[in-house]
Amino acid sequence: MRRLTCLATIAGLLALPALAQEAADAVAPEAQTDPAAAFSGLSDAAQAAMAAKDAGTPVAAENWMIAAANPLAVEAGAKVLRAGGSAADAMVAVQTVLGLVEPQSSGLGGGAFLVWYDAASGKVTTLDARETAPLDADPRQFQDETGAPLKFFDAVVGGLSVGTPGTPMLLEEAHRRWGRADWAGLFDDAIRLAEGGFSVSPRLAGLVAEDAERLQRFPDTAAYFFPGGTAIAAGDTLTNAPYAETLRKLAAGGADAFYTGEIAEDLVATVRGAEGNPGRLSTADLALYRVIERPAVCAEYRAHDVCGMGPPSSGALTVGQILGMLDSYDLAALGSQSPEAWRLIGDASRLAFADRGRYMADTDFVPVPVKGLVAPEYLRDRAKLLSGDDTLPEVAPGAPEWDHAMLLADDESIEFPSTSHISIVDAEGNALSMTTTIENGFGSRLMTHGFLLNNELTDFSFRSHADGVPIANRVEPGKRPRSSMAPTIVLKDGAPVLVIGSPGGSRIIGYVAQGIIAHLDWGMDVQQAVAMPHLVNRFGTYDLEAGTAAADLAEPLSALGYEVSTRDLNSGLHAISLGETLLGGADPRREGIALGE
Repeated sequence: MRRLTCLATIAGLLALPALAQEAADAVAPEAQTDPAAAFSGLSDAAQAAMAAKDAGTPVAAENWMIAAANPLAVEAGAKVLRAGGSAADAMVAVQTVLGLVEPQSSGLGGGAFLVWYDAASGKVTTLDARETAPLDADPRQFQDETGAPLKFFDAVVGGLSVGTPGTPMLLEEAHRRWGRADWAGLFDDAIRLAEGGFSVSPRLAGLVAEDAERLQRFPDTAAYFFPGGTAIAAGDTLTNAPYAETLRKLAAGGADAFYTGEIAEDLVATVRGAEGNPGRLSTADLALYRVIERPAVCAEYRAHDVCGMGPPSSGALTVGQILGMLDSYDLAALGSQSPEAWRLIGDASRLAFADRGRYMADTDFVPVPVKGLVAPEYLRDRAKLLSGDDTLPEVAPGAPEWDHAMLLADDESIEFPSTSHISIVDAEGNALSMTTTIENGFGSRLMTHGFLLNNELTDFSFRSHADGVPIANRVEPGKRPRSSMAPTIVLKDGAPVLVIGSPGGSRIIGYVAQGIIAHLDWGMDVQQAVAMPHLVNRFGTYDLEAGTAAADLAEPLSALGYEVSTRDLNSGLHAISLGETLLGGADPRREGIALGE
């Protein structure tokens, strides 16, 4: 087994051939995992949780439960919960380990949305830690000299795509509001693993190999993932001393240690000095950053309240619209294998995505008809469009009730699947659902102080206008790009019954909606719900998960009028149901587990 260390910066940039345009759906399948080989040093409880996932059964617990994307991160959070910490405390431990062991998905250089159910008050709170565009940004930032949109990776790789990170401040804000444990101690496991080393998982190794050219463009990133010029491999022991030092500074100084001083200055220098594609971030952007509490968005479904993060996330609104349109249709009677059920789900999703593309953006910059989009009467009217026998030939945005008059064009932004999700319920009954990201896999490919920087600004529309009409999700200084992240807590009579969320780009919305339907309509337990084959329709084409029973629906869905694509669909759902006992489920497509006691 090789032992690798985060090396000093190597001289010069490694050559990178010019990149051809890569379509948003041309994403290589994620590496398959071998949990037994990657995580052999886990506790007996964690190994039992992995075995339960492999067997397709949920993990049961009486007091607390956690589900996240890597067993090492889950064990760090479990240690906090076992010692009496809150779900917010455990999240800090989980996120800091995730930033080390799956750096391609989330970390200190990114952002997140958090949904919190407070057991004492019964209140649902949502915190927006989405990255912000620099004050020096402009609506044509991702266009060439002719006004044409840049090719996706021409915009992503380098400093131009980097927004002000929000995750470090979210960790502090969540702990300030709901934490019980000592702040500094929450970093212990991540520091220990960063200094002592962790085993490179098959998924991380596979993704590094797939992205080799882009990862080798910048010296610090190349030195970490390709020490000595050779890609890290599954089973290697990897250390990251700069990350451990960053965590020590956060533990001692809080979020200020990130947003001011040496880390902030080096972060800005890395962004603005990115050769070939410098960015616009400044120390002022970091100093001005704030986490924002926003009103939760809740939609009615089957006598439940489905609550999540509102704009700048489109997640709760679009999931809520899909479910609201389906509420009058008996999906339970149709069953999970019914083409008719999937026709209803598919066209409800298409209608919701049409509204998403027209209306949804950062409400601090663009008026959004939030209440109108999930108003029951509006969704009932939209649901009438589903009453036919075959697919809708066309869909268009609706006209929700609104107290503003504004002309907007449809958005054209691209979201590639990456990201990570954390679900936690603590012993007091508090529930946390948090989706966290650096956007594209490995973000901007820039690295500083042991962590990767996001490419979140490419979640904005590259076009600022269409036919002279402004696009709501265009780039503007200080604005937060629209997201599809959909951390969700489902309540019945004011109490949580399901905590769920997923990574996966704009397919997150379909994954989460399907998981809720599977649990509430089709009676699946959480492990069955997160593992069931995926069928996702966003813009007309029905994506069916290859190698699963979903592919068997290709012919009947085609007969209904759909264009069908059979492909890999790599969700990362993590869910907890709350009943007489807690049941946790982890998506078998990724490396995570659910663990509880």
